[in-house]
Amino acid sequence: MRRWFDIVVLRSILFTGAFYLSTVIWLIAAVPTLVMPRRAIVEVAKAWGRFNLWLLRTICHVNVEWRGIEKIPRGPLLVAAKHQSAWETFALIPLFDDPTFVLKRELMWLPLFGWFMRKGRMIPVDRATGKDALAPMMGAFRAALAEGRQAVIFPEGTRRPPGAEPSYKLGIVFLYTEGKVPCLPIALNSGLFWGRRGIIRRPGTIRVEILDPIPPGLNRRVFFRRLRSEIETATAALIAEDAPESGGTAAAAPVPSDKAATSLRPQAQSEHAASPSVERGT
Repeated sequence: MRRWFDIVVLRSILFTGAFYLSTVIWLIAAVPTLVMPRRAIVEVAKAWGRFNLWLLRTICHVNVEWRGIEKIPRGPLLVAAKHQSAWETFALIPLFDDPTFVLKRELMWLPLFGWFMRKGRMIPVDRATGKDALAPMMGAFRAALAEGRQAVIFPEGTRRPPGAEPSYKLGIVFLYTEGKVPCLPIALNSGLFWGRRGIIRRPGTIRVEILDPIPPGLNRRVFFRRLRSEIETATAALIAEDAPESGGTAAAAPVPSDKAATSLRPQAQSEHAASPSVERGT
């Protein structure tokens, strides 16, 4: 057992070094896209995501099983994904034709990386301004949908370990209401193999399940409860399926409370009547 753990640690260290070194190389190689059409940097990001999956599989023996890819609709889309680790911030990029991510505004200030985020027209959120961040976020979100893009958001706003009580923010409801496009829920168990903190990457198979799209036009409270229930139920099943393989002891997530859902006003009231929490990026 000790020898197995030592091997896992060594592979994890090698992967971490290779990941950051290769990312720097990718950033430098992508500089010409700053003067090219926007889709150029999106395609580079998708290639970077695929490369990282290969790197993780080759060094750490972490594979991926994708379930339900055929359920991804074409065209503009709101994507709501479970967030357990940094893994999904790159692994989900190649799934979509023209993705954009809702992320914290601070990432846009990073040298090179931030420039590419701006070039790719990611959707920044200024967490410090609270509800005042909603209007500019909505503007960028509507513009992305008008271009036929897929807007990816992590409804809990930050990484949650497997088995933790879910904490969904209401920003996803306002995007759904304003976007008037299908919402695609995604469940996963990445946290069993790629933790929130530390560098250990446990060998095994990360499973990602793409659930049935939720059609537009539902009542806000109905949508919120349905989204949360479907993601959490599927995620709990994936955790239960693979927890022994990861060597973890993660329990299924508790049944979500209705505190957030009950704070939603009826659909007929003003969209600005409530003060929604805006999601945080990773």
